[in-house]
Amino acid sequence: MTRPMTAPRPVGVVWRAAAPPRRRGLRLTRGTELAGAAGVQVALVAALRPGIAGMAVGVVYALSAWAILSAAFRGRRALGPADHVTLTRVVLTGGVSALVTGHLLGGGHAWTLVAVATAALVLDGVDGQVARRTGTASRLGARFDMEVDAFLVLVLSVHVAWTAGAWVLAIGAMRYAFGAAAWVAPWLRADLRPSIARKAVAVVQGVTLVAAASGVVPYAGALVGAALALLLWSFGRDVVWLFLQRERRGSRVSRGRSTDGAGSPRVLDPVAR
Repeated sequence: MTRPMTAPRPVGVVWRAAAPPRRRGLRLTRGTELAGAAGVQVALVAALRPGIAGMAVGVVYALSAWAILSAAFRGRRALGPADHVTLTRVVLTGGVSALVTGHLLGGGHAWTLVAVATAALVLDGVDGQVARRTGTASRLGARFDMEVDAFLVLVLSVHVAWTAGAWVLAIGAMRYAFGAAAWVAPWLRADLRPSIARKAVAVVQGVTLVAAASGVVPYAGALVGAALALLLWSFGRDVVWLFLQRERRGSRVSRGRSTDGAGSPRVLDPVAR
């Protein structure tokens, strides 16, 4: 059997094999990521079994977080690497919220709450490092991280206040009181100078509240009181510094659109503390 004759190639024409069709990889968008996080949130709460009330709180939390973050990140097509870490902390904080609700109504396990809260606190030291190493640090990302921290501390303070007294709520409420005061006094919205002490005090709040929530730490009330005193000192020092700097900086602080992809600075509180 003879081989078929191949047609001669025209001079000057380069023959190339047809390129295989390109396969489009699965690219997650902002909407897909946030919707997926909401689904994981509901699944986590269901696995934790915090009771009917806790489950309801977990579902409401998941839907609220989805709506708020969708508005805050609407200027971005996808979340960054550090945002994914913080989003994981959002899910864990929702689990803590559901467990606290169940515990207040006489159900749930304290050690499960401590484990989930501890995981959220540990990841708090990861997202910032990821942002710096990947070159994706932004004001929006910092606000995102800050607000998750604040809400986790608020939920933990509610849990500890149930047994230690209502005064513990001051720890969780102080961040929001500062934000409310900033709407009345715009000079409080100015950027603060970096402070290792401020970060350390913030870490102390979360660790102390988790330790008190475990119920095995002696003199937990005294420890929480010391943490509150440190927090008062930290906020007081920053307020005094901002007050002294108000004339030089001016009282007008921009509330316009963020330049780093934030849909609106009012969606996530822009108070840079």
